[in-house]
Amino acid sequence: MNTIPAPDTRQDMRLIPAAAACWLASLPGLLLGWWTALAIGLAAAILAVLILWRARRNPRARDTATALLILGLLAAGPISWRIRDAQRDELRTAATEGRPAALRVTIAERPKPVRSAGYADQQAGARSVVLTADVHTASVDGQPVSTSGRILLLAPVTQWAPLLPGQEVTATGMLMPPRGDDLTVAVLSVRGPPAAPGPAPWWQQAAAQLRSGLHDLCQALPDEPAGLLPGLVLGDTSALSPRVEQEFVAAGLAHLTAVSGGNLAVVCGAVLLLLRLLRLGPRLSATVAGACLAGFLVLVGPEPSVLRAGVMAAVALLALALGRRGSALPALAFAVCLLVVADPAMATDFGFALSVCATGGLVLLAPRWADALVRRGVPPGFAEGLAIPLAAFLVTAPVLAGMAGSVSLVSVLTNVLAAPVVAPATVLGVLATVTAPWWPGAGKVLVHLADPEARWLITVARHGARAPGAVIAWPGGWLGGLLAAAVLVGLVLAVRHRRVRVLLALLVAGALLVFVPVRVLAPAWPPRNWAMVECDVGQGDAVVLATADPGRAVVVDAGPEPGPVDECLHRLAVDRIPLLVLSHLHADHIGGLASVFDGRTVGAIAVGPGRSPGWAWRQVAAEAARQAVPLVELNPGERLDWPGLALEVLGPRYVPARADGPQDGTTINNSSVVLRAETPAGHVLLTGDVELAAQADLLADIGNLKAEVLKVPHHGSRYSLPSFLAAVAPRVAMVSVGAGNTYGHPSKSTMDTLVALGARVTRTDLDGDTAVITGAAIVRRGEPRGPPRR
Repeated sequence: MNTIPAPDTRQDMRLIPAAAACWLASLPGLLLGWWTALAIGLAAAILAVLILWRARRNPRARDTATALLILGLLAAGPISWRIRDAQRDELRTAATEGRPAALRVTIAERPKPVRSAGYADQQAGARSVVLTADVHTASVDGQPVSTSGRILLLAPVTQWAPLLPGQEVTATGMLMPPRGDDLTVAVLSVRGPPAAPGPAPWWQQAAAQLRSGLHDLCQALPDEPAGLLPGLVLGDTSALSPRVEQEFVAAGLAHLTAVSGGNLAVVCGAVLLLLRLLRLGPRLSATVAGACLAGFLVLVGPEPSVLRAGVMAAVALLALALGRRGSALPALAFAVCLLVVADPAMATDFGFALSVCATGGLVLLAPRWADALVRRGVPPGFAEGLAIPLAAFLVTAPVLAGMAGSVSLVSVLTNVLAAPVVAPATVLGVLATVTAPWWPGAGKVLVHLADPEARWLITVARHGARAPGAVIAWPGGWLGGLLAAAVLVGLVLAVRHRRVRVLLALLVAGALLVFVPVRVLAPAWPPRNWAMVECDVGQGDAVVLATADPGRAVVVDAGPEPGPVDECLHRLAVDRIPLLVLSHLHADHIGGLASVFDGRTVGAIAVGPGRSPGWAWRQVAAEAARQAVPLVELNPGERLDWPGLALEVLGPRYVPARADGPQDGTTINNSSVVLRAETPAGHVLLTGDVELAAQADLLADIGNLKAEVLKVPHHGSRYSLPSFLAAVAPRVAMVSVGAGNTYGHPSKSTMDTLVALGARVTRTDLDGDTAVITGAAIVRRGEPRGPPRR
């Protein structure tokens, strides 16, 4: 009987040392100084010369050494010189002094909205965009400055978002030093519109019209699929819901909204398949596919991972045109060399690193693992479906861990579930994009055909993000990434031994037997008879007050962004909200407003007398109209009652003369609605973000402020009167605060005052969701069952 030989999975590794030398020279050159790139490049060149001398009769070693010599000399010369120029640029020196400047620049990339907490609608809510630009001429304080560097523009969204790559504009503003370790020499904070804008290249104008056409077509879909589809097709996440974006990150699916080699493989593969059906020759097929590739690259923009994938695909198409069998690994190595030499800043880009690592894992690991599974009886299709996401997770986990400070444990499963619909959604979206300008009806049909695939991806991400232990915390930065890599290498080496595999299997089985019944089958959250829960929503506020009717609760504030408050309400099984109170209109209190309505009925939205900031008031009013719920105003002296819960409105005692006019942050904070709730756990004082003046008003006008539970004002900031805290005399003081926030919250002096008053202090950044039950006892989410701590 003849046996079928196993497919050859060996790869041509000759360009790998050269790519590694080029990358490893640029990376420390950007992080530590240009001289490290020079030293590493010279060391690589010397090593290549030694190999050429010792192994001159070995063709493979000679080819490897030749490539290493060329790239080593490039790293020691042009790369280190470019890094040196950027690090010594005169504009960088001026930026450290924060001086005003006027620059004539060329826009290099499409404007990207600044992700700010508190906007349910990213397009409507973003107030600034970031643009990468190349400087032609610069003047600082009216004096010309010599520069040839790259800058970032932080500019108003309404005036700068329409700009396209290739346009020349004049920008004036204040210089700031750059934060990243790349070739950026300065950041320019711009207040006004672009001056003397030049025309954009015709191809960029055409690409912008196609992108806009896809967004217009998606308006016929529900909000979440409408925002996701442009991300899947074009990497355009400007309309993507922040909640969906967070769920994709937690579920390990964020790579689907970043255009990479997968998108190019789908597009070029579909084109080549069509050309094969038409029986066209390989050279003509490669030429047509190359033209489609170039058009797609212009359409999606010059992102690092896109450029890497584009160069790699171009090399593969060239091999097809020449009649040679392509090899993925040499193409990848060539792409890395070419792009890092052209732009050394690629070496520090996380997206570029993710793309390269993922492609390398799919080339080196996935075929071997798939073959091993097939030899063990797994059907080929299932074997590839398991091997591909597992290999991608293994090689990208260290980069993701260092970048996000967390690791998704469900990414392999979610990618397996998502894989069948990614290619159809991408092809349908691309066809809709190119069809819409001349046949809008067909474009609408194609978008509707892609709607079920987008909905499925959202469902997979949502359930994956909600799984117990879906994401675990991990040290961030380069050290965290190296630690994750070391752990994974150790595990891979360990499982090669049978006894270690058995031991790991027993440990996993034991962990499942111990933790699954505790966390899933018999969850300890929410505690029985809870009266109030302070939700962990990051740097913001969200409080849930229970009524006597299970599943029915009053919500005060919605946190800084969609998602966290919805998850908190989901864990509490709240599906009916008779009243949603917004204490004031700062972003960290209204940002999650839209997600409160997800799967729940809301009776009304209540606000105080304040109408500032104006954009926030318009957003709240628009959301109330969209959800068809009344928008009511609360005033001091009013009382609201439900079975098991009563609310008394205590403030604000002082209302500005123009409540809807422009006001500073302190005035808006002091306009917060202040509530005192009567609950089975005692009185709860909810203070919003009131500061010193409003606290003094409450002390003067309210005779009795005493409460068993205090929601500490303004995230525990230092703007709290000790006399106010003493008048409340709480047994429990709850601080809603985000981990690692930059505001210095909570203040040590405020915390010390509360402790001195005998209050038990809880913090959402340390304790997570925290419940108050009968007797003002507190229970933290995740605590084991047992007597609550008092």
